[in-house]
Amino acid sequence: MDWVELFISAGFWAATLRIAAPLIFGTIGELICERAGVLNLGIEGIMTMGAMAGWMWVFQGGSLWGAVLFAAMVGGMFGLLHAILTVHLGLSQHVSGIGITLLASSLSYFLFRMLLPNTTTPPKITSFQPLDIPFLSDLRFFGEAFFSHTALTYLALAIIPIAIYLLYRTPIGLATRMAGENPVALEAQGINVLMIRTGAVIVGSAMMAIGGAYITISAFDAFFFDMINGRGWICIALVIFASWKPGRALFGALLFAGLDAFQVRAQQLAGGDIPYQFFLMLPYLLSIGAMIIISKRMQYPQALLVPFRRGDRI
Repeated sequence: MDWVELFISAGFWAATLRIAAPLIFGTIGELICERAGVLNLGIEGIMTMGAMAGWMWVFQGGSLWGAVLFAAMVGGMFGLLHAILTVHLGLSQHVSGIGITLLASSLSYFLFRMLLPNTTTPPKITSFQPLDIPFLSDLRFFGEAFFSHTALTYLALAIIPIAIYLLYRTPIGLATRMAGENPVALEAQGINVLMIRTGAVIVGSAMMAIGGAYITISAFDAFFFDMINGRGWICIALVIFASWKPGRALFGALLFAGLDAFQVRAQQLAGGDIPYQFFLMLPYLLSIGAMIIISKRMQYPQALLVPFRRGDRI
């Protein structure tokens, strides 16, 4: 396989979708939080806890969809903690988010060791299997590239139009956006800004946890330490890249995933001529470059990071 064939191979595009799926969950979750005016730096830890919780649920005999729901509930609990600290108590969103990441990550490792104290090799589970879609899965190239994925992958893609509809076509979406743009005007309409922000953080954190669970119960079949590997921080960068718009978030996730899939295959094509570390940093380097270009004309939520108190005028 040469460099041109790499981009037109079905395996490359299939890998791009698999890598993008957890990023989509995490990015949309972070986007919802920030649209409501709350930065959630706890995403890295929440995704780690979601990965462990989802995997442990299945390992203990639970169903795969039950694992998705359980991971979402665990993520929502950490979201509630973050909301109490930042929305209701008005503490620093940066400090609280980093604290949530440290707490959730450490707690996931602790629970894993406590429940499986004698484990040396990560145990395996039966994860989501690729769906066999009649006719479509049998198509040459397109079948392998786009129609041979797990149900969670298609759910990640479906999240985008759902998020667009809810944010831009429903009253709750308008209230969420106003909570991040002009909470005073929202309060003037008799809507509880604190509850809107709290709900957004809980829902967003639940989606982040599902993104983490995807990695252990759909992409892989085991949980091991550091498997999130910075995906949470990438999701935060993708929100900025997307200018807080779900449609652009999908493009950003696919772009980063494509670069990641490319670097794995590029290492093989290059052999030992180019150090593999160069290819490992390539997706991050290009992502930083794209963010620099986009940031010059981005419009962020005006009340992002701004605590709200009833009766205040900002």
